[in-house]
Amino acid sequence: MEDRRAFLRFLSASPLYAGLPLAGAALSQTPDALVDKAGDALDVFDLEKVAHRNIPPAHWGYLMTGVDAEETLRANHEAYGRYQLRTRRLVDVSKLDMGIDLFGTRYASPIFLCPVGGQRSFQAEGELAVARAAKGRNTLQVLSTVSSTGVEDVIKAREAPIWYQLYTSSDLDVAMKLVARAERAGCSAVAVTVDLPAGRNTETAMRLARTDTRQCTACHAATGSQFFTRPMYQGIDGSRLSNTSPALTWDFIRRLRDHTKMKVLVKGLETGEDAALAVKYGADGVMVSNHGGRATETGRATLECLPEVVAAVRGRVPVLVDGGVRRGTDALKALALGATAVGIGRPYIWGLGAFGQPGVERTLDLLNNELRLAMAGVGARSVREITPAALIRKA
Repeated sequence: MEDRRAFLRFLSASPLYAGLPLAGAALSQTPDALVDKAGDALDVFDLEKVAHRNIPPAHWGYLMTGVDAEETLRANHEAYGRYQLRTRRLVDVSKLDMGIDLFGTRYASPIFLCPVGGQRSFQAEGELAVARAAKGRNTLQVLSTVSSTGVEDVIKAREAPIWYQLYTSSDLDVAMKLVARAERAGCSAVAVTVDLPAGRNTETAMRLARTDTRQCTACHAATGSQFFTRPMYQGIDGSRLSNTSPALTWDFIRRLRDHTKMKVLVKGLETGEDAALAVKYGADGVMVSNHGGRATETGRATLECLPEVVAAVRGRVPVLVDGGVRRGTDALKALALGATAVGIGRPYIWGLGAFGQPGVERTLDLLNNELRLAMAGVGARSVREITPAALIRKA
């Protein structure tokens, strides 16, 4: 790094370099410089750097952790690099339609905001800032069960229905109470998370928590921020609850289907067999997800799981996918492999932690613009025109 900085100083002093004002402006920024405002970010990684500076170590560890050796966390993103885009030319792409319809609601883009718990850990307004950003960009927002803001307030800020992500916990009657509250508040869908039946081993989170010298009571209860002290558990006795559901079976999906008028999705599927069962038991949609690489350490990316899930569903219900998306081209690749919509988690939290609502908006703007350019490049004038023909799998 010092050698690079020395080279840049030498280059900036050169009389030849002085005649290149545009290049000079670009090189005057050292590679590790941080942007000052959301609008200056050129990609989501610019926002990541600022968020890393702003977010306390323990909270950063919670956000960035995978499980075990984090092979699955890495695999999620690396899988996108195994596909290339097949460009098409002389297609009229002067008018591109990036909108999608999900259960009768029109969204401006197939990129949506995945549930991330405790967003006030990353910025003071948390889920409310995200909701306002989602409103401004007409983006689907999915709210975590362990949100740091109640669903009613989030929907008020969004000014439109959102989706609710459900952790069933050890008491399924409590789960039904959470679902009923979400429905009363105005949620239009519930996504049941099924990929954490027995807990997880989050090493990065635990290591960074050890480096955080703050008093826990600065932002949590004295015993830490337990799931069951979060706003969605208000009025529920969590003293005997655990946050896992090892006894959960497909019968719960059928029971839930009979309990609510909301659309029911199953989140956390990675195989065709389970996707087919989800449809059999009444699910209105499936979400291919490994919890951002923080569930089971399979070493298998969600993008690699997507084709068999799409094949098993046979177009009967929407298939959503998340995990590892960092560019609009990543989203296009997932759509080409059959996804109906593509979720992001860490990138928009980087935006939140960096600059609050403007940071989330900038994340969406960056990824949507990258997706728009990629669509034009492969000659897809709408999301429906993004097909497997747009991809080449590397040998």
